[in-house]
Amino acid sequence: EIDLMGILHKIIAIRKVIYKAAGIGLVIGVIVAISIPKQYTVEVTLSPEMGTAKSSGLSGLAASFLGSGMTMGDDIDALNTSLSADIVSSTPFLLELSTMKIPVLKNEMMTLNAYLDEESSPWWSYVIGFPAMVIGGVKSLFIEGEDEFISSDKVSQGTIELSKKELGKIGVLKKMIVASVDKKTSMTSVAVTLQEPRVAAVVADSVVKKLQEYIIDYRTSKAKEDCIYLEKLFKERQQEYYAAQRKYADYVDAHDNVVLQSVRAEQERLQNDMSLAYQIYSQVANQLQVSRAKVQEEKPVFAVVEPAVVPLKPSGMGLKIYILLFVFLSVSGTLVWVFFGKSLLASLRKELKNKEIEQDK
Repeated sequence: EIDLMGILHKIIAIRKVIYKAAGIGLVIGVIVAISIPKQYTVEVTLSPEMGTAKSSGLSGLAASFLGSGMTMGDDIDALNTSLSADIVSSTPFLLELSTMKIPVLKNEMMTLNAYLDEESSPWWSYVIGFPAMVIGGVKSLFIEGEDEFISSDKVSQGTIELSKKELGKIGVLKKMIVASVDKKTSMTSVAVTLQEPRVAAVVADSVVKKLQEYIIDYRTSKAKEDCIYLEKLFKERQQEYYAAQRKYADYVDAHDNVVLQSVRAEQERLQNDMSLAYQIYSQVANQLQVSRAKVQEEKPVFAVVEPAVVPLKPSGMGLKIYILLFVFLSVSGTLVWVFFGKSLLASLRKELKNKEIEQDK
């Protein structure tokens, strides 16, 4: 059985120690809270249009007016809303975002990559990272410096080569920029956490716009490729029809007064070739109009539910929470030491002494 009254008497007996532990926890909590820079979080919520039936849109309307009887099918778009989070955390997306210009002061602009170097860190991060800084400084004397940015040519190729510094900044951006998707409502939320509230709002707005561009390019890329192919095919079939028409007209003009059966047969063959070329040319023209309408139809519509608003209060834990946390840890650690730590240490010492006595014997 647990003797609650005995435990309470022990706590009262060591109340002065508990007061000292609470005071130490209070001081540590204040130091930690002051040392950690304030951060501001901006969250943007948008609702993208996904997975609609294509035949009921502009392409289906164009097909019905043209009378071609074509439908684009009731296929659902391959892009799922869950890809938004993967796109935002992808390396190419963050590399493009790191080169964007952000307003730091009224008349001062800098890239997001350069701004990350300006953000402050807690003092203990410099203490922990001091050995690595010394080693890096020594290496820099013997190794040529690396470029700060990756060129656009390298990014556009199949592989991307990043230096350690660039890879570290990409990791920082992945922590600062987080996208999440509600599977039930398909609402996409983008949260950006930075030390400057205005910069956080600008970056959040830029992330949403770039995300929209990525999704629009993805959804319209196939339709644009089809449209380019049909335009090329349309010009080829147009030239074939014009050539067949010109050949038929020249033959009729040259044999206008001739009534031979062979002439009539050749004239009928040329007329059939011209009619067939016109039918193919007309069908390709109809398909081209439907494809052009599909390009516009494929563009998704994004409804921004909650825009980027400059925050007034910092996010994260405040001073009171840090104080309560460290006071609780200090008092809990003291109680654990008094009730369990001392007896455990005494038993270990006793066992060691017994082993030493046995060894001496």
